[in-house]
Amino acid sequence: MPTNGSTVRSPLTALAPQLRTALTRVGYNADTLLEALGEEAHNALGRGEPVPVRRAARRAGDLGTLVRLLLLGDTLDEEEVAATLAPVRIGDAVSAGLLARAGDGIRAALDLRPTDIGAGNRWILSDLDDSMRRRTLTENHVLGVGHASLSLLRATPTAPVGSVLDLGTGCGIQAVHAASYAGSVTATDVNPRALWLAEATAALNELEMELVPGSWFEPVAGRRFDQVVANPPFVVGPARIEHTYRDSGLALDGASELVISGVPELLAPGGTGAVLAAWVHSEEQDWRQRVSGWLPAHGIDAWVVQRDIADPALYVGTWLRDAGLDPRGLEAQQRADEWLTALEQAGVTGIGFGFVYLRSVDAPTELLAEDLAHGFDDPLGAEAVAYFERSAWLRDIAADPARAWRSRYRVDPVTALERVSLPGPEGWEQRVARLHRGGGPRWQHEVDETTVSLLAGMRPDGLPLYELIELLALSQGAQEVSPEFAEAALGVVTGLVRHGLIHPVAS
Repeated sequence: MPTNGSTVRSPLTALAPQLRTALTRVGYNADTLLEALGEEAHNALGRGEPVPVRRAARRAGDLGTLVRLLLLGDTLDEEEVAATLAPVRIGDAVSAGLLARAGDGIRAALDLRPTDIGAGNRWILSDLDDSMRRRTLTENHVLGVGHASLSLLRATPTAPVGSVLDLGTGCGIQAVHAASYAGSVTATDVNPRALWLAEATAALNELEMELVPGSWFEPVAGRRFDQVVANPPFVVGPARIEHTYRDSGLALDGASELVISGVPELLAPGGTGAVLAAWVHSEEQDWRQRVSGWLPAHGIDAWVVQRDIADPALYVGTWLRDAGLDPRGLEAQQRADEWLTALEQAGVTGIGFGFVYLRSVDAPTELLAEDLAHGFDDPLGAEAVAYFERSAWLRDIAADPARAWRSRYRVDPVTALERVSLPGPEGWEQRVARLHRGGGPRWQHEVDETTVSLLAGMRPDGLPLYELIELLALSQGAQEVSPEFAEAALGVVTGLVRHGLIHPVAS
């Protein structure tokens, strides 16, 4: 069962075993939900369109009753709800805060959502959102399974580790995810309601985790973890708090700066951090330079992936809708005007959004910040682990360049060569050649014919790099390898290694 430094558990947590029995009996899980509703209604559920879901749910028996009650927010007959949720007693569920009375009927007071986050079905408790009914969210609203939390889940490394810290856990979805690959999980939050729901979520899924109240790093001061995950209140705007799940009280990207600068102190040697963050774009400073200034001078290998950039107007409108406000309403218009004024006065031209990966290393800090705006299918978490492994090898050869020349290389099996030709006076004329990585982030590199020839000679049992360079130089009429030619070739090789298009072969 979850622990929080006390033997006293909330009534909602105490209700969890009976609730789990009911949900299991009815088959209220991610897979069965899709089967019962059908693809069209299930897609409508994701779009926030209640009518197709309700029509399908009415034909789905007890499972449909739970869909209408817990996902659509319908008010239902008490006897129907009692029969479906047995052995849970309605009075206990109301007292615990799971259900509420509405006239002669019963409605949900919380969102209880089944989801498969990589380790089978899990149930996540959170506050009711406005996806199916218009609601204005309160300051201490606890967000459920949203796009941001799911994107962080897919972007988090899941290699087995000893300990994980979920900094600012919210409803606990990241901590629940971490329980599938970590020996121990610690979760913190400044919002008592968030810890209340996270504790019940852990109990409902029969998971052990440590829950610690407090702000930012204070609850775990002096401790170290093998992995830290964080989905902080990173919304860029004025220094105010309207909703604790998104607002930090720090101006602009202050929350992202605070977390990214503080996570290194929480990492055990070799530990990894995965943070969802946002940063300001301005004419005065490149965003890469801005983020790099948040890191210590020593001890961190950082990979920053910018997934999107929003203009201020789009950004403000998106977050107003997220809080349940109609941008056309008078209150929303006033907030938007104040928000955009603050961004304009700060010189903000755009807001970048993405993932920050940190690895604790015994070396000067290095940072690679790059755009990854194109689509790809593979989860980014595994790529982050592979990136740090490749980065470690590149640090080694920077200290011993001769090792790079002695090494053999292989082309990744999913690396493809693409040639683009356009019609010219004498037929097709090649304009560009590209290397494409077929998996992971699907990186692309434009290359020349010398690089194409170099990769053609790379085999695990082939020649070392320097001998390949010598052959290339001879094929181009040179008597020996010039320093400039060698330096350019090594630069190409290290770039392709960094993005996983080629790999050094272990000797």
